[in-house]
Amino acid sequence: MFKTKEEFKYEFSKRIIESYGRTVEESHITEKFMVLETMVRDYASVNWAMTKMAIQQKSKKQLHYFSMEFLIGRLLVNNMMNLGIYDIAKEGLADFGINIHELEELEADAGLGNGGLGRLAACFMDSLASLSYPAFGHTIRYDYGFFKQKIEDGYQVEVPDQWLHLGYQWEVRKPKHSCDVKFWGKVIWDDNEQKWKHVDAEAVRAVPYDVPVVGNDTIITNTLRLWKAEPSENIPSNKDFQQYANEVNQICQTLYPDDSTLAGRILRLKQQYFFVAAGLNSIIRAHLRVYPDLTNFADKNVIQLNDTHPVLVIPELMRIFMDEYDMGWDESWEIVKHTCAYTNHTILAEALEKWPIDVMRDLLPRIYQIIEEIDRRFVGFVKMKTDGDEEILRKVRILKDGQVHMANLAIAGSFSVNGVAALHTEILKTREMKEFNDLFPGKFNNKTNGVTHRRWLAYSNPELTALLHETIGDDWIKEPDLLSNLNKYVNDSIVQAKFYNVKQQRKQVLADYIKEHNGVEVDVNSIFDIQVKRLHAYKRQLLNIMHVIYLYQEMKANPDFRIYPHTFIFGAKAAPSYYFAKKVIKLINSVADVVNNDRDTNAYLKVVFLENYGVTLAEKIMPAADVSEQISTAGKEASGTGNMKFMMNGAVTLGTMDGANVEMYERLGDDNIVIFGLRDHEVEDLKRSNTYSAWNYYNNDPKIKKVVDSLTDGTFHQSREEFKLIFDELMSKNDEYFLLADFESYREAQAKINELYQDRQKWSAMCLKNIAESGYFSSDRTIEEYVNDIWHLEKVKH
Repeated sequence: MFKTKEEFKYEFSKRIIESYGRTVEESHITEKFMVLETMVRDYASVNWAMTKMAIQQKSKKQLHYFSMEFLIGRLLVNNMMNLGIYDIAKEGLADFGINIHELEELEADAGLGNGGLGRLAACFMDSLASLSYPAFGHTIRYDYGFFKQKIEDGYQVEVPDQWLHLGYQWEVRKPKHSCDVKFWGKVIWDDNEQKWKHVDAEAVRAVPYDVPVVGNDTIITNTLRLWKAEPSENIPSNKDFQQYANEVNQICQTLYPDDSTLAGRILRLKQQYFFVAAGLNSIIRAHLRVYPDLTNFADKNVIQLNDTHPVLVIPELMRIFMDEYDMGWDESWEIVKHTCAYTNHTILAEALEKWPIDVMRDLLPRIYQIIEEIDRRFVGFVKMKTDGDEEILRKVRILKDGQVHMANLAIAGSFSVNGVAALHTEILKTREMKEFNDLFPGKFNNKTNGVTHRRWLAYSNPELTALLHETIGDDWIKEPDLLSNLNKYVNDSIVQAKFYNVKQQRKQVLADYIKEHNGVEVDVNSIFDIQVKRLHAYKRQLLNIMHVIYLYQEMKANPDFRIYPHTFIFGAKAAPSYYFAKKVIKLINSVADVVNNDRDTNAYLKVVFLENYGVTLAEKIMPAADVSEQISTAGKEASGTGNMKFMMNGAVTLGTMDGANVEMYERLGDDNIVIFGLRDHEVEDLKRSNTYSAWNYYNNDPKIKKVVDSLTDGTFHQSREEFKLIFDELMSKNDEYFLLADFESYREAQAKINELYQDRQKWSAMCLKNIAESGYFSSDRTIEEYVNDIWHLEKVKH
């Protein structure tokens, strides 16, 4: 492609003329942007082709990562940096009078995910390519993603995320790999062929769109395959085509459609089977292009199920082996259970997917029939292992209470089950999935999450990256463990001062963004205290804003009580049907309206809610944070990855002993992280003993009473009913997530932060220590652990 600035300029100019019939000077900015993206994709395509060839020729075992989400964000800068061509392109464009940053801003965040699950999958794909491991990602090509969040009068409003409005230059449509996916119909026994057949089915065409996953400083380029639903050539005869086409289009319209209705549940299940069936079809065909049969399938392929959404891989793989390749049940099951591995991301019962049997049976009749047989055989296995213990059997059954329990199916059909933080895995093994752990000794293992330090530190925080290069060199980009070399400089006053200046620059970037988008002026010398993540009751954004209310009330009541200037920054999306979460967003914005406009206190206290939190916005937020809020109820957060991104950028964590906070604490010690609140075992004891009373806290602590009363006394909204739902969750429903129990401990922790921050040397040392210890939380380390313990991949040599 191009190796020099002049070659880049020639190619760029040539493509503009060929594509749009005009010169660079005459072309529109969107045309320049699309040509640049296409040039970078084509640059990567040479490596992409060589990678595929090397994997086939050397018969490498491949990983297939199935995930409902891949929150990959923008790729232009990431790919140019990884390919080492960013500076060439930047300088070449500058010669044309084009600012590369203006082109970068035109790229939309790909609407392929929502939260930590999807961002983890994206980090994993980045690390796999950068470490030269062969891997394929599979997901759905969503037309509108989750949703674009707007804040109107303090309320969340969901609008379609039209991320494809300029097309998506990274993808390559591959119609030759299309296949039909079948829904509805019925299953009959064919006496002639002595097998079950799925007949009268409705077919949907699955068409792959491949996106290159570019590794850092390597020619290895893996593939993220996005599956798009299109009408099949086998049009159903019993349905109007317009209705059929509409139903087909719905499959890829949005991520996580509302499943509170029967139609919503059917659509979600359709989505899950659609990308699983399409993905497996392509894997099988690719395998048979290289090998004569499927007997070595588990030796050459490993399938990682990212949460329960893709667990239909297990029965669908059974169906393919038995119905399409005439293999017996036992042979098929042996291959399946040596191919599939399952990652559990939650201990919340409501998040462990369950599907009504009648919905599964009607929509996927053959798949349900296979699940029934898996369950029948699994029951026999459990009875044999437990001497017929009915209590254990009831807990582990796949089919029970009229539902298909997907996590149970995943565990039964996988050779590995992993949690995503040490505490989370321990809870799975000893409490939530104890019976499974007893049935399958050694199957459960821990793989603490990680994030790609290239994107979340090297690329998103160029000022800090320059300081690290100057201080410890640049080898840490290839080997993140080398960030530990910064430990030698934690107490170096010159490095501390340079770090402080870097942080102030990043805070100014975020302050400018806040001024532009929120119309609020924030003080860059104030403490930037940030909580950005999915909005859920257990993540306790409510505890954070209740503390803000407390601070405001104290300053209003007592002119002598003043805090060090503090800016509390929130960002979060609430699921469209999650009414409580949406009320919390309204509360945060209502509190912000009051405190930001109160001249008595607004020099000390500001509150900002940033709308439409996503990857690109996170890249502005993480480097600017002084304090990282990780305040979930102990035992509820599986891991967290935002905590790791903040840590890498030199923020101090204020958190509970939950998820990966525990392992961060082990590396940082008491002096470099601020821990508060109940521990996991204390939360469990309170639940077990049934002795917890929210009213006791309310009646015995005047601070808590005053804060809770403000929800319904008209302080933050003229209607006293506006936040009655939040009041009821705390008081009438007895504070399920123990906010009141942790309130005083949280208040004290915040006071400690307030004090620590004012000692600039001490604070800078804490921040530098966090950066120095963050290398462990790189997804490169996580991937190496998966490779060594689960996947057993070999690097592709180049």
